[in-house]
Amino acid sequence: MIFSLSEECVFPSPALARWDGLLAVGGDLSIERILVAYRLGIFPWYSKGSPILWWSPDPRIVLIPQDIKISRSLRQTIKKGLFQITIDRAFVDVITNCSKVIRSDEGDTWLTREMIEAYVRLHEAGFAHSVESWHDGELAGGLYGVVMGGVFFGESMFYKKSNASKVAFATIVGKLIEWGFVLIDCQVTTSYLMSFGAVPIPREDFMRLLRDAISINTSCDSWRDAQYLQAIV
Repeated sequence: MIFSLSEECVFPSPALARWDGLLAVGGDLSIERILVAYRLGIFPWYSKGSPILWWSPDPRIVLIPQDIKISRSLRQTIKKGLFQITIDRAFVDVITNCSKVIRSDEGDTWLTREMIEAYVRLHEAGFAHSVESWHDGELAGGLYGVVMGGVFFGESMFYKKSNASKVAFATIVGKLIEWGFVLIDCQVTTSYLMSFGAVPIPREDFMRLLRDAISINTSCDSWRDAQYLQAIV
Protein backbone atom coordinates (compact mmCIF):
# COMPACT_ATOMS: atom_id res chain seq x y z
CA MET A 1 0.00 0.00 0.00
CA ILE A 2 1.23 3.50 -0.87
CA PHE A 3 0.13 6.19 1.57
CA SER A 4 -1.07 9.63 0.51
CA LEU A 5 0.35 12.42 2.67
CA SER A 6 -1.70 15.28 4.07
CA GLU A 7 -0.62 18.82 4.94
CA GLU A 8 0.43 17.60 8.39
CA CYS A 9 4.12 16.66 8.56
CA VAL A 10 3.66 13.04 9.55
CA PHE A 11 4.63 9.79 7.86
CA PRO A 12 3.47 6.19 8.18
CA SER A 13 5.90 3.69 9.67
CA PRO A 14 8.77 2.83 7.29
CA ALA A 15 7.98 -0.83 7.99
CA LEU A 16 4.84 -0.36 5.85
CA ALA A 17 6.82 0.52 2.72
CA ARG A 18 6.17 -1.42 -0.47
CA TRP A 19 8.56 -4.20 -1.55
CA ASP A 20 10.65 -1.70 -3.53
CA GLY A 21 10.84 0.80 -0.68
CA LEU A 22 8.14 3.20 -1.86
CA LEU A 23 6.19 4.36 1.19
CA ALA A 24 4.18 7.50 0.43
CA VAL A 25 3.24 10.06 -2.18
CA GLY A 26 2.44 13.76 -1.98
CA GLY A 27 3.07 16.32 0.70
CA ASP A 28 5.63 19.04 0.12
CA LEU A 29 9.36 19.71 0.30
CA SER A 30 9.34 22.05 3.27
CA ILE A 31 12.35 22.01 5.60
CA GLU A 32 10.18 20.65 8.41
CA ARG A 33 8.81 17.74 6.38
CA ILE A 34 12.18 16.73 4.94
CA LEU A 35 13.81 16.72 8.39
CA VAL A 36 10.94 14.69 9.85
CA ALA A 37 11.41 12.23 6.98
CA TYR A 38 15.16 11.87 7.52
CA ARG A 39 14.68 11.22 11.22
CA LEU A 40 12.47 8.30 10.23
CA GLY A 41 14.84 6.96 7.58
CA ILE A 42 12.68 8.25 4.73
CA PHE A 43 13.82 10.35 1.77
CA PRO A 44 12.23 11.99 -1.30
CA TRP A 45 13.16 10.70 -4.75
CA TYR A 46 11.18 11.31 -7.92
CA SER A 47 11.48 12.51 -11.50
CA LYS A 48 10.11 15.51 -13.37
CA GLY A 49 6.39 15.18 -13.98
CA SER A 50 5.91 12.78 -11.07
CA PRO A 51 4.34 13.61 -7.70
CA ILE A 52 6.70 13.68 -4.73
CA LEU A 53 7.60 10.11 -3.80
CA TRP A 54 8.96 9.10 -0.38
CA TRP A 55 11.12 6.00 0.09
CA SER A 56 12.47 3.73 2.81
CA PRO A 57 14.22 0.81 1.08
CA ASP A 58 14.99 -2.54 2.68
CA PRO A 59 17.84 -3.35 2.80
CA ARG A 60 19.49 0.02 3.38
CA ILE A 61 23.00 0.82 2.18
CA VAL A 62 25.20 2.34 4.88
CA LEU A 63 28.85 3.09 5.51
CA ILE A 64 30.35 3.22 8.97
CA PRO A 65 32.94 6.01 8.59
CA GLN A 66 35.70 4.11 10.37
CA ASP A 67 35.20 1.18 7.97
CA ILE A 68 35.92 3.16 4.80
CA LYS A 69 38.06 1.37 2.22
CA ILE A 70 40.39 3.45 0.08
CA SER A 71 42.01 1.71 -2.86
CA ARG A 72 45.74 1.90 -3.45
CA SER A 73 45.23 3.85 -6.68
CA LEU A 74 43.01 6.40 -4.93
CA ARG A 75 45.57 6.78 -2.13
CA GLN A 76 48.18 7.53 -4.76
CA THR A 77 45.90 10.12 -6.37
CA ILE A 78 45.32 11.78 -3.00
CA LYS A 79 49.05 11.91 -2.26
CA LYS A 80 49.67 13.70 -5.56
CA GLY A 81 47.61 16.65 -4.29
CA LEU A 82 45.82 17.14 -7.59
CA PHE A 83 42.64 18.41 -5.95
CA GLN A 84 41.90 21.06 -3.35
CA ILE A 85 38.94 20.08 -1.19
CA THR A 86 36.62 22.61 0.44
CA ILE A 87 33.34 22.62 2.34
CA ASP A 88 30.30 24.79 1.60
CA ARG A 89 32.14 27.01 -0.86
CA ALA A 90 29.84 26.32 -3.81
CA PHE A 91 26.71 24.46 -2.70
CA VAL A 92 24.49 25.71 -5.52
CA ASP A 93 27.11 24.86 -8.13
CA VAL A 94 27.55 21.37 -6.69
CA ILE A 95 23.85 20.50 -6.58
CA THR A 96 23.31 22.01 -10.02
CA ASN A 97 26.06 19.81 -11.45
CA CYS A 98 24.62 16.80 -9.63
CA SER A 99 21.28 17.49 -11.31
CA LYS A 100 22.94 17.07 -14.70
CA VAL A 101 23.99 13.50 -13.91
CA ILE A 102 21.55 11.25 -15.75
CA ARG A 103 20.37 8.03 -14.15
CA SER A 104 21.34 5.28 -16.56
CA ASP A 105 18.30 3.17 -15.69
CA GLU A 106 15.72 5.84 -16.50
CA GLY A 107 17.53 8.38 -18.67
CA ASP A 108 16.49 11.17 -16.34
CA THR A 109 17.62 13.04 -13.24
CA TRP A 110 15.90 12.83 -9.85
CA LEU A 111 17.04 16.36 -8.95
CA THR A 112 14.11 18.39 -10.22
CA ARG A 113 13.99 22.16 -9.91
CA GLU A 114 11.79 21.80 -6.81
CA MET A 115 14.26 19.40 -5.22
CA ILE A 116 17.18 21.73 -5.89
CA GLU A 117 15.30 24.64 -4.34
CA ALA A 118 14.39 22.50 -1.32
CA TYR A 119 17.97 21.45 -0.63
CA VAL A 120 19.25 24.98 -1.13
CA ARG A 121 16.81 26.02 1.61
CA LEU A 122 18.16 23.21 3.78
CA HIS A 123 21.67 24.48 3.10
CA GLU A 124 20.76 28.02 4.03
CA ALA A 125 19.21 26.66 7.25
CA GLY A 126 22.46 24.83 8.09
CA PHE A 127 21.31 21.25 7.47
CA ALA A 128 22.66 20.52 3.98
CA HIS A 129 26.33 20.82 3.07
CA SER A 130 28.53 20.48 0.04
CA VAL A 131 32.07 19.22 -0.44
CA GLU A 132 33.90 20.63 -3.43
CA SER A 133 36.88 19.28 -5.35
CA TRP A 134 38.87 21.93 -7.24
CA HIS A 135 41.51 21.50 -9.93
CA ASP A 136 43.46 24.51 -11.16
CA GLY A 137 40.82 26.79 -9.67
CA GLU A 138 37.92 25.08 -11.43
CA LEU A 139 35.18 22.97 -9.82
CA ALA A 140 36.12 19.42 -10.84
CA GLY A 141 33.68 17.41 -8.73
CA GLY A 142 31.87 17.24 -5.44
CA LEU A 143 29.00 15.94 -3.38
CA TYR A 144 26.36 17.12 -0.97
CA GLY A 145 24.29 15.68 1.83
CA VAL A 146 22.23 16.38 4.93
CA VAL A 147 23.58 16.33 8.48
CA MET A 148 21.61 15.46 11.60
CA GLY A 149 23.35 14.53 14.85
CA GLY A 150 26.07 12.01 14.05
CA VAL A 151 24.60 11.04 10.67
CA PHE A 152 25.63 12.20 7.22
CA PHE A 153 22.87 11.46 4.69
CA GLY A 154 24.69 11.32 1.37
CA GLU A 155 22.55 12.61 -1.49
CA SER A 156 24.42 12.92 -4.76
CA MET A 157 27.83 13.50 -6.31
CA PHE A 158 29.34 14.44 -9.65
CA TYR A 159 32.70 14.75 -11.33
CA LYS A 160 34.11 16.51 -14.35
CA LYS A 161 37.63 15.19 -13.84
CA SER A 162 38.46 11.58 -13.02
CA ASN A 163 38.67 10.83 -9.27
CA ALA A 164 37.56 14.34 -8.27
CA SER A 165 34.44 13.16 -6.42
CA LYS A 166 36.24 10.15 -4.94
CA VAL A 167 38.89 12.38 -3.35
CA ALA A 168 36.13 14.67 -2.06
CA PHE A 169 34.30 11.72 -0.53
CA ALA A 170 37.40 10.21 1.08
CA THR A 171 38.28 13.62 2.46
CA ILE A 172 34.91 14.35 4.05
CA VAL A 173 34.74 10.87 5.57
CA GLY A 174 38.03 11.61 7.29
CA LYS A 175 36.54 14.79 8.77
CA LEU A 176 33.36 12.95 9.80
CA ILE A 177 35.50 10.49 11.77
CA GLU A 178 37.35 13.38 13.40
CA TRP A 179 34.09 15.14 14.30
CA GLY A 180 32.52 12.04 15.85
CA PHE A 181 30.06 10.98 13.15
CA VAL A 182 29.12 7.30 13.32
CA LEU A 183 26.87 6.68 10.29
CA ILE A 184 26.74 7.56 6.60
CA ASP A 185 23.41 6.78 4.95
CA CYS A 186 24.05 5.88 1.31
CA GLN A 187 20.33 5.18 0.72
CA VAL A 188 20.54 2.89 -2.31
CA THR A 189 23.05 0.49 -3.83
CA THR A 190 25.76 1.83 -6.13
CA SER A 191 29.00 0.09 -7.08
CA TYR A 192 30.73 3.42 -6.44
CA LEU A 193 29.83 3.47 -2.74
CA MET A 194 30.20 -0.27 -2.29
CA SER A 195 33.82 0.12 -3.40
CA PHE A 196 34.33 2.41 -0.39
CA GLY A 197 32.99 -0.25 1.98
CA ALA A 198 29.28 0.54 2.05
CA VAL A 199 27.16 -2.50 2.94
CA PRO A 200 23.45 -3.42 2.86
CA ILE A 201 21.74 -3.95 6.20
CA PRO A 202 18.13 -4.76 7.09
CA ARG A 203 15.91 -1.69 7.47
CA GLU A 204 15.17 -2.68 11.06
CA ASP A 205 18.89 -2.58 11.89
CA PHE A 206 19.28 0.71 10.04
CA MET A 207 16.46 2.29 12.02
CA ARG A 208 18.12 1.27 15.28
CA LEU A 209 21.47 2.70 14.17
CA LEU A 210 19.76 5.85 12.95
CA ARG A 211 17.95 6.52 16.24
CA ASP A 212 21.20 6.20 18.19
CA ALA A 213 23.31 8.19 15.73
CA ILE A 214 20.94 11.15 15.42
CA SER A 215 21.11 11.69 19.20
CA ILE A 216 24.89 12.17 19.11
CA ASN A 217 26.35 15.64 19.58
CA THR A 218 29.36 15.88 17.29
CA SER A 219 32.31 18.25 17.65
CA CYS A 220 31.46 20.00 14.37
CA ASP A 221 29.64 23.20 15.32
CA SER A 222 29.89 24.81 11.92
CA TRP A 223 30.84 23.21 8.64
CA ARG A 224 31.69 26.63 7.32
CA ASP A 225 34.53 26.90 9.86
CA ALA A 226 36.28 24.00 8.11
CA GLN A 227 37.23 25.36 4.71
CA TYR A 228 40.25 23.56 3.31
CA LEU A 229 40.55 19.86 4.06
CA GLN A 230 43.26 17.23 3.94
CA ALA A 231 42.25 13.78 2.74
CA ILE A 232 42.94 10.66 4.79
CA VAL A 233 45.37 8.27 3.11
